[in-house]
Amino acid sequence: MPPTIPLGDLKREYETIGREIDDAIERVLHRGWFVLGEEGAAFEAEWAAYCEAAQAIGVGNGTDALALALRAAGIGPGDEVIVPALTAAFTALAVSMAGATPVFVDVDPRRYTLDPAAFEAAINPRTAAVIPVHLYGCPADMEAIVRISRQHHLLVVEDAAQAHGARYEGRRVGALGDVAAFSFYPSKNLGAYGDAGAITTGDAALAEKARMLRHGGQRGTYDHEILGTNSRLDEVQAAVLRAKLRHLDSWNARRQSLASDYDTGLADCESLTRPWQPSDAEHVFHLYVVRTARRGELQRYLAGQGIQTGVHYPRGVHQQPAYAHLGYKEGSCPNAEAAARQVLSLPLFPQLERREAGQVIHAIRSFFGQDE
Repeated sequence: MPPTIPLGDLKREYETIGREIDDAIERVLHRGWFVLGEEGAAFEAEWAAYCEAAQAIGVGNGTDALALALRAAGIGPGDEVIVPALTAAFTALAVSMAGATPVFVDVDPRRYTLDPAAFEAAINPRTAAVIPVHLYGCPADMEAIVRISRQHHLLVVEDAAQAHGARYEGRRVGALGDVAAFSFYPSKNLGAYGDAGAITTGDAALAEKARMLRHGGQRGTYDHEILGTNSRLDEVQAAVLRAKLRHLDSWNARRQSLASDYDTGLADCESLTRPWQPSDAEHVFHLYVVRTARRGELQRYLAGQGIQTGVHYPRGVHQQPAYAHLGYKEGSCPNAEAAARQVLSLPLFPQLERREAGQVIHAIRSFFGQDE
């Protein structure tokens, strides 16, 4: 049986904007052009404008967006790229795909994003770039990260896959560093109906190279100047994203409102840590993530109440078997490891009803003995 209250529900989303989505897809089908056409070009222009960036380059997925951004900047074998230990493994896999080596550092215990002090301590002569991840929808401490990067001449690549529309000191993510990568996986705040991604940047040379790399290294047809790959945003996904982009701000506002409900309803649950919202950032709550030492018990209890939850993420990337060869030991990134043992994502999506959020709150309060 499906949960009564799901963690996310894309079917509900479609039911609210189905006619717009259908019209967008039909437009592509009637045009009969499916790769590198009008929809992709229009979405790139609209997404760049939304992110307050000079250029956007559509690609096949968010992982490719990161890897191609690194490659376009000339980062590869022999280089090291600093990555927060608490993130989706795909952040680090993109570094590996570019031929570089990820270096994992700890996160801020409240923000869950890259700890600037840990970042600075990890810099060495091989360090070429840093990837601050705007985790769960909360922008990283970009003022400190960019300042440190400039002092050491490092490329700053934002991983904004979970933070569409978020702001840091009034500016959109996606234009805070040298280049940024977005995923439009279906469950994101702005999601396609399949895999899709984009790079944003103000660097014209980097953008040109990224466009070549995504299309087999071609500048013109059958003119392969560099070794590229095949990672293009298709026209159907671009059309879907254009239709959804019109709703992104209102959907984010709804996420923020529901998060406020959770904050208020769970405020006196002393054994539960709610998301911290830094004063310098606008959190867009891709996920509403709480922490408790009783995660397993709470998750099972909520499941019994028909409430679906998730764990993002159950281990640090430095603890993944794929990176065992790098030799990170238990305790090397203590904040990330502690969070990985305790974080729990609650249901949160724009179409979640307030009464459903209230049911989640009531169930959690009951678990912790906070019934009114």
